[in-house]
Amino acid sequence: MILATVHTTIGNIGHLLVIISFVTSIIAAFAYGKAALNNEIGNASWIKFARYTFWIHGTAVLGTAVTLFLIIYNNYFEYHYAWSHASKDLPVHYMIACFWEGQEGSFLIWSVWNALLGFILIKTNKKWEAPVMTVFAAVQAFLASMILGVVVFGDMKLGSSPFLLLRDVMNDTVFLINPDFIPEDGTGLNPLLQNYWMVIHPPMTFLGFALTLIPFSFCIAGLWRKDFKDWIRPALPWTIFGGVILGTAIVMGAYWAYETLNFGGYWNWDPVENAVYIPWLTLIASMHTMIIFKKNDTALKTSIVLVISTFILILYATFLTRSGILGNTSVHSFTDLGLSGQLLLYLLFFIAASIFIAARVWKQLPTSEKEASAYSREFWIFIGALVLCLMSFQVLIPTSFPVINKIVELFGGISSLAPPTDQVAFYSKWQVWFGIGIALLSGTGQFFFWKKMDKEKLKTAMTFPVLISLVLSALIFVLEDIYNPLYIVVLVAGMYSIVSNFKIMIDLIRSRSYKLTGGSIAHIGIAMMLIGIMFSEGYSRVISKNTTIISREFTEEQNTNNVVLFLNDPKPMAGYSLLYKSEGLKAEGIPGYIRKSYLDNTENAHYKVTRVNISKNGEQVAAAGDTLYFRTPENTYHEVEYTSLSSGRKFTLYPRTQKNEEMGQTVVSPDIKKQWNRDLYTFVALDSDFNDENTEWSEKEIITVKPGERFFINDYVADFKGLERIPRVNFVDMGPEDAAVKANIEVFIENDQRLYLEPKFIIKDNNLGRPPEVNQEIASRVTLENINPEDGSVELGIETTQKDWIILQAIEKPQINILWIGTIVMIVGFIVATRRRYIDFMKMRDKGMA
Repeated sequence: MILATVHTTIGNIGHLLVIISFVTSIIAAFAYGKAALNNEIGNASWIKFARYTFWIHGTAVLGTAVTLFLIIYNNYFEYHYAWSHASKDLPVHYMIACFWEGQEGSFLIWSVWNALLGFILIKTNKKWEAPVMTVFAAVQAFLASMILGVVVFGDMKLGSSPFLLLRDVMNDTVFLINPDFIPEDGTGLNPLLQNYWMVIHPPMTFLGFALTLIPFSFCIAGLWRKDFKDWIRPALPWTIFGGVILGTAIVMGAYWAYETLNFGGYWNWDPVENAVYIPWLTLIASMHTMIIFKKNDTALKTSIVLVISTFILILYATFLTRSGILGNTSVHSFTDLGLSGQLLLYLLFFIAASIFIAARVWKQLPTSEKEASAYSREFWIFIGALVLCLMSFQVLIPTSFPVINKIVELFGGISSLAPPTDQVAFYSKWQVWFGIGIALLSGTGQFFFWKKMDKEKLKTAMTFPVLISLVLSALIFVLEDIYNPLYIVVLVAGMYSIVSNFKIMIDLIRSRSYKLTGGSIAHIGIAMMLIGIMFSEGYSRVISKNTTIISREFTEEQNTNNVVLFLNDPKPMAGYSLLYKSEGLKAEGIPGYIRKSYLDNTENAHYKVTRVNISKNGEQVAAAGDTLYFRTPENTYHEVEYTSLSSGRKFTLYPRTQKNEEMGQTVVSPDIKKQWNRDLYTFVALDSDFNDENTEWSEKEIITVKPGERFFINDYVADFKGLERIPRVNFVDMGPEDAAVKANIEVFIENDQRLYLEPKFIIKDNNLGRPPEVNQEIASRVTLENINPEDGSVELGIETTQKDWIILQAIEKPQINILWIGTIVMIVGFIVATRRRYIDFMKMRDKGMA
């Protein structure tokens, strides 16, 4: 801790801006409400006042965000939020990620997106401005309240402020001694989150959340003004855009999990993952029912229910993940900051308000008396929307078990509903059939969308796609050895959807109707994703098979699916020869990894001193004695060389282990060899730690050597180069009467490489210190026991242990690139569809019809 100036002004400004944003959002909601009641548009008095007020609100929100970032960026660790999430060693992009790591920052980035979208709506939609912005401003008031941090009465607090000083939050005696003490550094961003996906995935998710507010606001505005039909047109492009943004965010999260975590996949059906997946499904369903209504005045009520449900489910997802109700059922959920009651009130208010507004006019809503024909596009799109809703509902109920338990307990009952033990198997066995249904419906429904159909026309239209998809599927069955009946159905359905939609897309391109191709492209992408999931999950296989018992403490599965690799000891595995070569660290500004044995620790874990010259690709990048910076010293990268036994081709992977003190465990991350038709997914399940107190060392052997003499350390030839006096020793405060020397020992290891050991002999305050030199690469511990000045010899103590090892698992993920390519294709389709719908809206708006 250090004594410094506490920067209270910037925090006071931030808190003031939050209060301004809260107050102005309420005033803007009231003023826009008055304008809506008066049917004002343009520059009428109430709407003009409301507009200016919302601009002030939005500016205050943006100012709040800038203020919080400046506190993080300038390392003002007197603030609890900065101390909890940031540290001095973080680069700027991770400082940005710190902004939304905490609850307060995530609410703030959500509010920022809402404010920016509000500005756009004010500029682009004058007819609907007043009623839509009434809803917008009301939502902003609730979000601002979440970071208000104001005591209402007694111990009841409204929101949690990110501008609280550390001394006001922590009950530490140091602040009683001196209230102006400031920590030298923050606790930092969790090392597991120091990933580029942390910079882009959360803001993309909150942009998706914010976009669901737009169709919700238009829907409520339409019901309020009893303009039951016209709200669909301006809401539809935003619905489609929200679908692509939220869908992209979900896939980003999946890919982040795939390359960072070690469960061997990209989707684990974690409750927090489910909480975002559920509203995305209903959002896509609402998009389709809105399209039906635009075409044929049907499905209005369904569209209203789905649009409202989507926004409510977003609020419910927020409640699930931030109230603490999920407990230990999710690895992603936040701890409760005392906001659970406020979140619940937020959720219940919008549920009640939506039901009241909709119920008040429900009987007045126009309905179509015409019964949908089985050969109509409305029928097929509606069935597709229904399947999407069922997919959502099937995930919603088990995910809500903790909430159901709490509700039952609230009424004095006992409920012990528990999440599925095997979440992946439980959800997948249902979702796969829904996915098959979506593929078949998207392949068939497109034929009805562009042409009037009857039984004979349908037969004619479907014949070619059915035949082609069957032929292609049969070819894939043979090439990929697919015999599982369920996977055969998945493949046929996916191929049918691809071929059908591709045919429709080609027909549209031929007719120069390029802007109409969005739906076909998106459906092709989704079908590819279905096939990619089938291959990469259904035919994923562990190739690190083992026939011996690694440890009796392991389960049978752990013993079977992992292999032990000893350092520099090649081992065959599934057509490869594996060689564990070293473990290294990543230094800033230097390519690749540096062996741990080439580095000396300093008192700051982020800085290490090189023992030898470091070269990469034949060029020296660091000299012996240089101090290098390591941003994440917790991360150890294990160099594993794969050699194909058939071709002799080699590649190297660097799976990572991370000593994560914040999580209290070692976190492992895979390295992935990407090939055109498969991924080889490799991670270290367990590694040796020679500093572990349970490590068994041999009895110490004392040998006497002179400079220039050679000797053996654990069967490795070593050369004693001599003694060297050193002026300072890490972790030891050397005085003027103290002295220290080190023995320079060169060890010759495999592949003509060399290691350098430097055991030390320290005299401090007339006491002797002999810190051991531990080296995992030669599995030895060497101490400088004594110095004989008569003949220049030294006595070395040598202890050895089992050779350095790692326990490795390798998984083959076939055809996973089909999933990722399908994702990109889906996104392109959504973008094309969004552009088309927005252009249509702009044309109608300019004509005064929207």
